[in-house]
Amino acid sequence: MRTIKLTLQYDGTAYAGFQRQPNGVTVQERLEEALRRVTGDPALKIGAAAGRTDAGVHARGQVVHFSTESRVPTEKWPHALNQRLPGDIVAVGAEEVPEGFHARYWAVAKRYRYTIECAPFPSPLHRLYAYHWGRALDLSSVAEAAHLIQGRHDFAAFRSTGGAAKTSVRTVTHLDVVPDGPFIHVDVEADGFLYNMVRIIAGTLLEVAAGRRDLADIRRALETGDRNCAGKTLPPHGLCLESVTYGSGPAGLPHERGDQ
Repeated sequence: MRTIKLTLQYDGTAYAGFQRQPNGVTVQERLEEALRRVTGDPALKIGAAAGRTDAGVHARGQVVHFSTESRVPTEKWPHALNQRLPGDIVAVGAEEVPEGFHARYWAVAKRYRYTIECAPFPSPLHRLYAYHWGRALDLSSVAEAAHLIQGRHDFAAFRSTGGAAKTSVRTVTHLDVVPDGPFIHVDVEADGFLYNMVRIIAGTLLEVAAGRRDLADIRRALETGDRNCAGKTLPPHGLCLESVTYGSGPAGLPHERGDQ
């Protein structure tokens, strides 16, 4: 039995998230259908994905693993799958990994990007991939706000209800706000993420830039865990899972926390 690690890109617009569910077509469903057609194994399922992206969320570097007895050469997996996947899901890499590898449990860091389009009118070309904000923004305080959020904190104020996490303590190792023409990208890397954590961080920084929230609010959010002190949850379509970093074995705590 072989264990294959796949890297995927997908446009999440048409899907009810990554993870298979009874109501709505998911990325996992389409991927498993393609895998079964390639291998001839009607029972094949993926073992796990690195991130359980929500409906409408995209991915540039999602990682999954599966076990198979198929002898398809490792480098041929993307070609074989892409002939059977819809055009909005593409396998971009494959690697044979040691038995026991787990796409979720072995992850030591994940990086997300949230994109905001700052323009008088929303572009129809970007409406599925960026959140539109049509008013002026002042980025002068945003770097300091991002600096406050970066580090190891209790992020209880930066999560939505419904997650399965056992603790809300996380370490944000990188948080940067990057102007890019009409866009602002919020890049976040952490050892794990709570439910909607990135979308709330992006919403908080946007409200700081809009003058609707100040640095004292962020300090209170981190100190008290009060959801009212953090910003709104931005819509899913501006979010993209960019990459996943792995160690040489199980990461320990992240797999016990119900991370997204």
